[in-house]
Amino acid sequence: MTEAGNSPMSFEMDDAGFVRLSWAHESTITGEMAREAVTRLAVFCDGRCLPMLVNMTTTKALTRPARVVFTEKTSATRIALLGKSAVDRVIANFMLGVSGVPVPTRFFTDEPLAIAWLTESGGAREP
Repeated sequence: MTEAGNSPMSFEMDDAGFVRLSWAHESTITGEMAREAVTRLAVFCDGRCLPMLVNMTTTKALTRPARVVFTEKTSATRIALLGKSAVDRVIANFMLGVSGVPVPTRFFTDEPLAIAWLTESGGAREP
């Protein structure tokens, strides 16, 4: 199942049982965009709580209001942040270091390692 439309984000269900969230190229994620992502994730997961891989390789920035939204509980059971650049690492470290995220969250530059970490926990659970 995939879902996108005219949004700066898209969700896809991976065959391994986790959600993939991708952001449009050069996105600056605002509080409004973060709130929309949280809301759409809940709809996409349809009552289940699942691990999530966030592809932030093309993300430009994350605003303070967005970081606040991402500290709230969502439908994600754990979150792997996938990046490639030094900028991605800085954004992820700032989010993880300054903001308290409600579920286990780690930054990866290697997608297979991120997927292994996501799926080691057993996948979906009921809310």
